[in-house]
Amino acid sequence: MSNEHIVWHDSSITKKEYQQKNNHTSGIIWLTGLSGSGKSTIANAAARELFEQGYQVTVLDGDNVRHGLNKDLGFSDDDRKENIRRIGEVAKLFVEQGTIVITAFISPFQEDRQIVRQLVGDGEFHEVFVKCDLNVCEERDPKGLYKKARNGEIPFFTGIDSPYEEPAAPELVLDTGELSREESKQRLVDYVKETTK
Repeated sequence: MSNEHIVWHDSSITKKEYQQKNNHTSGIIWLTGLSGSGKSTIANAAARELFEQGYQVTVLDGDNVRHGLNKDLGFSDDDRKENIRRIGEVAKLFVEQGTIVITAFISPFQEDRQIVRQLVGDGEFHEVFVKCDLNVCEERDPKGLYKKARNGEIPFFTGIDSPYEEPAAPELVLDTGELSREESKQRLVDYVKETTK
C-alpha cells in the first residue's frame, strides 16, 4: 500500500511548550539487558520516584507492549527488530509531548537501538545498560523463562540460543550483579534529573 497521500500534521503545541510547562526536557531512557537483569523493576521504581517529584514520566515495558501493540509479533530476529522499531516510534511521540519515557526492553541488537536513537534529537536518547551476568539472571529467573529455554520450550531465547549484543558506549551502566535495587534505582533517578534539567 502506498503512503504517498499521507501528510504529516504538526501539533498545535510544540515540544518546547510541553517542556516549559513540565519544567524539564524530555527524552528516551532506554534500558537494555538480559531477561532477569532488573530492567522493569528499576524502570518502574525510578518512574515512581520521578513522578512523586513532579516529573512527567511514563514506562514502556516489553511484556506490556507485547500484550497489545505488538501482540502480533513473535521472537524471530525480524519480529524483534519490528518490536523495537514500533516502540521507538511510540517513545518518540511521548518525547514530542514533553515526557520522559523510560523503556524496559531486552532489545538485543545494537543496530535496532541505534535506529531508535536516530528517531529523536541529539541528547534525547539515553542508552542504559542494565548489566548482569547470564548465570545471575538464570539464578533469579523470576518468570521461569531460562528454565523453559534450557528445556527447549522457548526457542530464540536471548542469552541461550539467540545473541545479546552489549551496548558499545552506553550513557549509563547499572551493574545489578553488584548494585542493590535501591542503588540502581537511585543512580537512574539521579541520571535522569541531571540530563533533563
